[in-house]
Amino acid sequence: MTTRPTTPDYARLSPPPGSRVLIVGGSGAIGRALVCACRSLGHDVAIFALPRSLAANPPPPDIMSLAVDATDEASVAVGVDRLRQRWSAVDVLVFLVGYMTVPPRPIEEMDAAEWDDVMGGNLRSAYLVSRAVLPMLQAADAASIVTVGSSLAYNPFRGVAAYAAAKAGLVALTKSLAIENAPKIRANLVAPSAINTGFLAGGGGTRGEEAAKSGGDAWFRDLAGTYVATIPLGRIAEVEDIIGPVLFLAGPAAGFITGQVMHVNGGRLTP
Repeated sequence: MTTRPTTPDYARLSPPPGSRVLIVGGSGAIGRALVCACRSLGHDVAIFALPRSLAANPPPPDIMSLAVDATDEASVAVGVDRLRQRWSAVDVLVFLVGYMTVPPRPIEEMDAAEWDDVMGGNLRSAYLVSRAVLPMLQAADAASIVTVGSSLAYNPFRGVAAYAAAKAGLVALTKSLAIENAPKIRANLVAPSAINTGFLAGGGGTRGEEAAKSGGDAWFRDLAGTYVATIPLGRIAEVEDIIGPVLFLAGPAAGFITGQVMHVNGGRLTP
């Protein structure tokens, strides 16, 4: 299998030092790597994450961490109010929240409550956070929103209908945010293929743990070999593959890019 090169120099095309970056889902695998990169670049970082996620992966002490359930309107409002006590504006909003049902099941085997749960965790949460943070983004000189979605929105496989539909909704939400808030705020989406994190077992939190205990994550282990064979670059994505595109879209080098989807999948999908 092809190995990934060394970590790139993120400073070349990222937001300038001192940028106020809010990372929603900052305790997950991608979130932790992004926090580390932003700290190294001199950004002022805050994260929203579930209490259990913060407990499992405590952020560095200099990071403002707020226990927020992104699916709960009241919790999001409290988090934004607390953030406003420290910052007058947000320069960059990065949205990383999401989870799928493990193991995958076809639509006829999924009840409405489970469908609504996946929609809430992946799409409604993005709406609630974006709406709540927009006033702080509008207060910045040149703000940007970067959402991490999924290539499954474009190329789903059997059993992930709810997740794929929610991620497709994120694409439309991103385009709408871009159109409605231009030229003050840019909004773009990174659509990765499968990434080598605990998310492949359903998520980095209790969902992933429960899936692993029950053997529910075996579906991806069984799929991994054939999946990698469909990727021209010959490997599954690593967390570092996502950080560079996020920082680029967040920064001034992407100043004329908005309402777009950046596909990061090793050539597996070329829409």
